Amino acid sequence: MAAAVGAYELLVLGGGSGGLAGARRAAELGARVALVEPLRFGGTCVNVGCVPKKVMWNAAVHAEFIHDHADYGFETPSVKFSWRTIKEKRDAYVRRLNEIYESNLKKAHIDIIRGYGRFTADPEPTVEVNGKKYTAPHILIATGGRPSVPPDSKVPGASLGITSDGFFELEELPRRSVIVGAGYIAVEIAGILSTLGSKSSLLIRQDKVLRTFDCMISSNCTQELENTGVDVWKHTQVKTITRSPQGLLDVTVISSVPGHKPAEGVIRDVDCLLWAIGREPNTEQLCLDQVGVQVDAKGHVVVDEYQNTTRKGIYAVGDVCGRALLTPDEAVATHGRENVKIYSTSFTPMYYAVTKRKVKCVMKLVCAGKEEKVVGLHMQGLGCDEMLQGFAVAIKMGATKADLDNTVAIHPTSAEELVTLR
Repeated sequence: MAAAVGAYELLVLGGGSGGLAGARRAAELGARVALVEPLRFGGTCVNVGCVPKKVMWNAAVHAEFIHDHADYGFETPSVKFSWRTIKEKRDAYVRRLNEIYESNLKKAHIDIIRGYGRFTADPEPTVEVNGKKYTAPHILIATGGRPSVPPDSKVPGASLGITSDGFFELEELPRRSVIVGAGYIAVEIAGILSTLGSKSSLLIRQDKVLRTFDCMISSNCTQELENTGVDVWKHTQVKTITRSPQGLLDVTVISSVPGHKPAEGVIRDVDCLLWAIGREPNTEQLCLDQVGVQVDAKGHVVVDEYQNTTRKGIYAVGDVCGRALLTPDEAVATHGRENVKIYSTSFTPMYYAVTKRKVKCVMKLVCAGKEEKVVGLHMQGLGCDEMLQGFAVAIKMGATKADLDNTVAIHPTSAEELVTLR
């Protein structure tokens, strides 16, 4: 049962990573806490982001290994993939996580308020949910973000497409997919769909994907997408989308290669058009102007280094702030170009020594100062996701290039490359 107005010390808007962590930590410290969430607990990451995406990535890894079975001496009969099977298992896993989050909130004696919250014009910061008002001396905004879709007025037929949210609702593997975007979400989904058997095209405005990432990562990822069968349409944007009599989509595009006249083309019979062109903060329904909380031009809540908004007692964390996202290196700007030294390598992991299929692994170590303190690390390739966590500890502790050089190289591994760079 919801408590009366003013009964809480902390009111949290949003049950994603930031909101859940803030609510539970406050409760551990003895505060009376309530959390407002209209949908499933866990936010984007658990429901339509990192977690279900990694499940689908794991499925794609199986498909890649199947290609290599013959090279390792296994006779592989015809293999049939069931999208529905992995979707059902993935969704069941996510539901278990939702239940665990809810159970943890209850164990922490945090009140759960179901519904959408909005600020009111009351003298003290007040949030209204389903017609009832709640207040607290401290209010945390952690409402996250959502995928962007261009309006039909700008791109006719844009609403016929889906977003990364819709990707996790697909009941079957699309036969023909078009993904629009050059960021990591577009790259991940294009790679997964293509590897699992969907003929996939990736439409990007420039000549490379992941343009805000390190140039080594950007170039290598673009090349590997093409190597694995993704049809990358460079310097291309969507003009219109129409639905054919058969119910499929025809996507009209314009390619504008520098130095050439723009050319128009049509990708026909598309059964999945997916927009992955960025994300927007969930702030427009919060009525933040009622309490004097400032937002920037894109709607992100403006906060200082301690997550304070422009209204005392109101804070914001996570995607709703639009800060601390995946960014490129800032070593040169911070330390000066003359004080930065780069070590890099490109190689084919031993796994591919006996396979026809070859996939490169690239690594870069960014060091600063005379002591060559490690300030950045970039990797892409087989096993890099697990490698990074261990090296992250060393970097956080202030490791230098000499520290890595003095570490015994475990052979044969890809990770040994990072402690033998010259």
